[in-house]
Order: sequence, then C-alpha cells, then structure tokens
Amino acid sequence: MAQLLVVEDDERIRTALIRALRERGHAVSSAGTALAGLRSAVEERPDLVVLDLGLPDLDGRELLRMLRAVSAVPVIVATARDDDESIVQALDAGADDYVLKPFQAGQLEARIRAVLRRAAGAADAASATVTVADVVVDPRGRRVTQAGRPVDLSPKEFDLLAYLAARVGTVVTKRELLAEVWQLPYGGSDKTVDVHLSWLRRKLGESAAEPRLLQTVRGVGVRLAEPES
Repeated sequence: MAQLLVVEDDERIRTALIRALRERGHAVSSAGTALAGLRSAVEERPDLVVLDLGLPDLDGRELLRMLRAVSAVPVIVATARDDDESIVQALDAGADDYVLKPFQAGQLEARIRAVLRRAAGAADAASATVTVADVVVDPRGRRVTQAGRPVDLSPKEFDLLAYLAARVGTVVTKRELLAEVWQLPYGGSDKTVDVHLSWLRRKLGESAAEPRLLQTVRGVGVRLAEPES
C-alpha cells in the first residue's frame, strides 16, 4: 500500500480519484490548491503525488518546481493538456510521468506502480556502500571508515556525509541539504550546514582551506569527490 497525495481542484474528479485509488488499496489524502498541495507534500511526505496542472492559485508546473526544491517525491501529472510543449515543460519541471485526461483508473494505477518501482530502485542505489578514495560510507550499517579505521560521526554528520556519498561528484546546494538532511524545506541558516561540514572535514582530516574529499564550489554548494590532483 502506498501513501498518495492527489492535488486536483475539480471536486468531482478529486473525489472519483480518491475513491478509485483507495479501492486499489492505497492510502490517499488530497488538496484542491497548489499551496495546500505543497504544504501536504512537505508535512505528510507521501510516497507519490498525482498532480493536476490547472490549479486555481498557481500553475501546476510552478508547483512542481517548488516541490522539486524541497522534495524528491515521485510526481505523476494528470492533465487535459495534450500538446507536446505542455508535456515537455511538465517533465522538465520535474514530473516523473504523466497521464492524459480522461483516463481509466487502471491506467493511472499501472503508472503509479511503474513510478514507485523506479523510485524503489533509486532508493536501493542510495543505500549502497560508497567508496571515495580511502573513505567507505555504509548507509545500511551507518558506518564510516577511513583507511580501514572507524570514523566516529554524530547522527547528523553521518546523514550529511551519506547524502553527499549517494551523489558522488555532484554539487549539492545548501538549500537542498537543509531540506533533505535537516528536513527544513522552507529554509534555514546556511551556518547550520557550514558548521557540520567543518566538523565533518575535521574528522576526515581536512579543512575548508585545504579540502580533499569535501570540495566547496563557491556560490553553488558542496560535493563529495575524489581528491583533485
């Protein structure tokens, strides 16, 4: 059973969707506006969002962009807009799939299963052990070693390192770290990230002045990567 969030302003369609999805064993909550949908997605942390584009307060594509800034939750766009441009824009904004109205509940259910399978595969990849130079990060066991020796990290230091390890070589913004590691989707102090990075660097034997694995990209964010030559 998946926890689903339906964001749809048409009450008739919303009610029918909720009933059909619950009949298929899902737990379903709903919202009728973009901002209510964003709030529900952040607070409830559903497994998947079914999103209408024609919302009364914001275009669904704008909601998608806002949602992607704070969450990686899978999103299926349900829309009556069948032109290529709208579909491409929705996918570019962060949608994982789309279904055109009118649609059968079985069609939506099949797409939900497919998207959740892909999301589960991505989650498995995120839990894989990662080795960067002499540092090994084991997300499942919540263990870190360096040159074969255990590194004693606080829970939040480990969460920060594991998040970066799952994205080796990719620059991650402080805003994303605040949202995903500290669960502060509406923002917080960059100082929080800076302080934990400083502690983490010290435990890994490096510093901001002489970085090795934790490399700051000025004005963008930080990445975990092999030492630069």
